[in-house]
Formats: sequence, C-alpha cells, structure tokens
Amino acid sequence: MSGVHDIGRMLVVFGLLIALVGVVLMLVGRVPWLGRLPGDIHIQRGNWTFYFPLATSLLLSVVLTLILWILGRR
Repeated sequence: MSGVHDIGRMLVVFGLLIALVGVVLMLVGRVPWLGRLPGDIHIQRGNWTFYFPLATSLLLSVVLTLILWILGRR
C-alpha cells in the first residue's frame, strides 16, 4: 500500500507544480521589462526578425538557481 501512497503524493506535487507554472505564465505578461532588458539581442531587417533574450535568460537562470538552492538546503 505504500507504493500507492507515494504515487498519490507524486501526483499532488506535479499538480501543484503545473498550477504554479500556470500562475507564473499568467503574471509574466504583466512584467513590462521582462524580455526587453539591455543585453537582449533584437535584429530586424526587412521581412525577418531575430530575437535572442540573452540577458533575460541569464536573469531567469540566476533567480531559478537561487530558489532551487534555497529549497535544496532543507
């Protein structure tokens, strides 16, 4: 019976993570500077556009690393 309990717990955790990702995705649109940081590469020529969010990616990486490091210390 322990295996069923573990699967149930895992499903609850995955459900909470999916809900958290959904909330974050809803709120990201409300942050006007996210995706427009200095260091984000945006090239527009004629009929094509190249966009590489370098600074935004680095910022999100640092923030997520700090969050996971803090949660992993327990």
